[in-house]
Amino acid sequence: MAEDTNLPESSQSVVIKKNGKGKNKKRLKRDPDLFHNYEFSLLQFNKRVLNEALDSRNPLLERVRFIGIVSSNLDEFYQKRVGGLKRQVMAGVYKRSLDGKTPASQLKMISKQVKGLDKVIRKTFEKELLPKLQDNGVFIVSFDDLDDGQKKYADDFFYRQVYPVLTPLAIDESHPFPFISSKSRSLIVELQNPATNEQLFARVKVPDNISRWIRIPGNMRRETEDREGEAVLLPLEDLIRCRLQEVFTGAEIISSHVIRVTRNSDIEKNKEDAEDLLEMIEEELRERRFAQPVRLEVERKTPDHIKNLLTDNLNISDDDIFEADGLVGLSEFTELADIEGFDHLRYEPWTPVTHPAFSREAENDTSSFFDSIRESDILVHHPYHSFATSVERFVHEAADDSEVLSIKQTLYRTSDDSPHMHALIRAAENGKQVAVLVELKASFDEQRNIEWVHKLEKAGAHVAYGLAGLKIHSKLTVIVRREADVIRRYVHVGTGNYHPKTAQLYEDLGLFTADDQVGKDATNLFNFLTGYSPGQTYSTMLVAPHYLRMEMTKRIRHERNLAAKGFKAQIIAKMNSLEDPGIIEELYAAAENGVKIDLVVRGVCRLKTGIKGTGNNIRVHSVIGRFLEHSRVYYFSNGGDALYYIGSADWMKRNLDSRVEVLLPVTDGKIKNYLWRMLQTYLDDKRQRWLLKPNGEYKPAAPPEEQADQGVQHTFMENARLQSAAHSQS
Repeated sequence: MAEDTNLPESSQSVVIKKNGKGKNKKRLKRDPDLFHNYEFSLLQFNKRVLNEALDSRNPLLERVRFIGIVSSNLDEFYQKRVGGLKRQVMAGVYKRSLDGKTPASQLKMISKQVKGLDKVIRKTFEKELLPKLQDNGVFIVSFDDLDDGQKKYADDFFYRQVYPVLTPLAIDESHPFPFISSKSRSLIVELQNPATNEQLFARVKVPDNISRWIRIPGNMRRETEDREGEAVLLPLEDLIRCRLQEVFTGAEIISSHVIRVTRNSDIEKNKEDAEDLLEMIEEELRERRFAQPVRLEVERKTPDHIKNLLTDNLNISDDDIFEADGLVGLSEFTELADIEGFDHLRYEPWTPVTHPAFSREAENDTSSFFDSIRESDILVHHPYHSFATSVERFVHEAADDSEVLSIKQTLYRTSDDSPHMHALIRAAENGKQVAVLVELKASFDEQRNIEWVHKLEKAGAHVAYGLAGLKIHSKLTVIVRREADVIRRYVHVGTGNYHPKTAQLYEDLGLFTADDQVGKDATNLFNFLTGYSPGQTYSTMLVAPHYLRMEMTKRIRHERNLAAKGFKAQIIAKMNSLEDPGIIEELYAAAENGVKIDLVVRGVCRLKTGIKGTGNNIRVHSVIGRFLEHSRVYYFSNGGDALYYIGSADWMKRNLDSRVEVLLPVTDGKIKNYLWRMLQTYLDDKRQRWLLKPNGEYKPAAPPEEQADQGVQHTFMENARLQSAAHSQS
């Protein structure tokens, strides 16, 4: 079917209000009733994560892990989102959000929502999970719960490993209030001088380079015969609290209270004017350490005069104080979930399988690996397909292959000990041209990326730091190889980072191709990123910020036009977040004309369902489970000639306008079939899928009586396992 290139504007009757004076001065004003609040939607995502801790079908320690995950998410939420809003309030900014809320009103909403969420988190752990842990032999104890032998062990541990690290800091007129680093735990100690009866205060930081969970030998079920397989865990802060007298010799300890401070990480820098981006990021990291506190966690029993001391010195409002009856700071529960000896309380281990296209070749046969890619495009689906035997092998074999001339790669996030990065260093040392585009502005990974920059440069690699004003978010590798009289380019385009650890925990897609046009586009993109080549064009790739928004808009409008003419029209899109108002308006307009739209959005979704005129044509799904859903896939029915795209970009304003992103059209028929089945599997899920309600909250897609025992992620694991078994027998 021929494509209609006459593209109408979005339906203004549904999504846009006109406002303005004069014949030629019209301003389009978006209707706030058509969008969910970003912060509210992000907190709804965390409620869905918390539900995994509430779900008794999940293994016990995995439920504990989800407590840690949602707590860590809230840490980041306060560091970035709340920190940014507070900075706006302090600057006197009254600009309303897309849904019509001021920064101040959003902060009030956030405080109410998060305190309710925090209450459920703590109740879930203390009333449900903690007793179950004890029933299964995992005890989180206080020092006073230990017997004499266990106390001796704890004391020995304190004197050998903890006491030498502690640094008490006095708080008085001659000692300024000490700096408290973000997300660290501290003890605020109230003392008295016996000689003068003078009341004193001090702060002792709980070391963050010692595990919070001290495993004490012995057992707690002393009255029973069932003493095997126990884990007795003493929180580090409790051990320090019980031995404060050793720290403050000669003083009387009146009380001590655990606190935790979260600081703003939303430090504003003019990255467009930065002459030295590396130096600017390093300075930003230094400033972030001393940024304004945005949240204070305290024990509920902390007396008012201690709270006042803290709030006065930290400049924290009452809305940002969180009181805990139990442990302060729960993000370390992810570490607790990995305690040795309790595998039966975790998910059954999953070992990713090697994709059949790569498993047929000998591990040391480099040429056959590239032959496989040259024969046909290959799609890998992580963590069901192995990252190590596909993406990592791609770079490792290129590093050692004498026919490989160059390796180019974008790097957004990776691990401290990444084999991937060591392969790039080895390639540079082997004399190959290695060019790495390192994104220094990757949130919370800046320091790690800076360290890799220095290592790569030392090895002789060409390192670029990105573009001023643009964050490099694309996941792209190009390997140039000499084959007989031909120079061939092999390309990997992914939806996820080149990070070996998250590749085992995140669901992502990666496409390998030797297509010549894709190779040329990838080369043009690297020329744009590393040199002065702003005028690049691309024949296959959709690249932001140049063409991606335009092409996505064009595709949505084409489906709308098909539906208006009575043809079947459908859009299915899977992404991390949907936030861009322009795309949302286009989707509303398409739904008005009858386009069937299914959106699988893991996190934030500002689009509303049930908007007048759209009928039931838009459904928003969200899948939460063992693996973090991270892939981006876009399907357009296109009058029967379906179009598929995969890549790094969400439908967010920042991804479309302020980042370098890549979406790649899929042309291989088998891969298209796989993506169709994959999307349908998500839409059919009856265990892990949620549906967005018009009020912005979510409900399970299947009622309790219809829910399945296993979800979509288990289905993909089984499919990968069966695929691998069938291949090994062929």
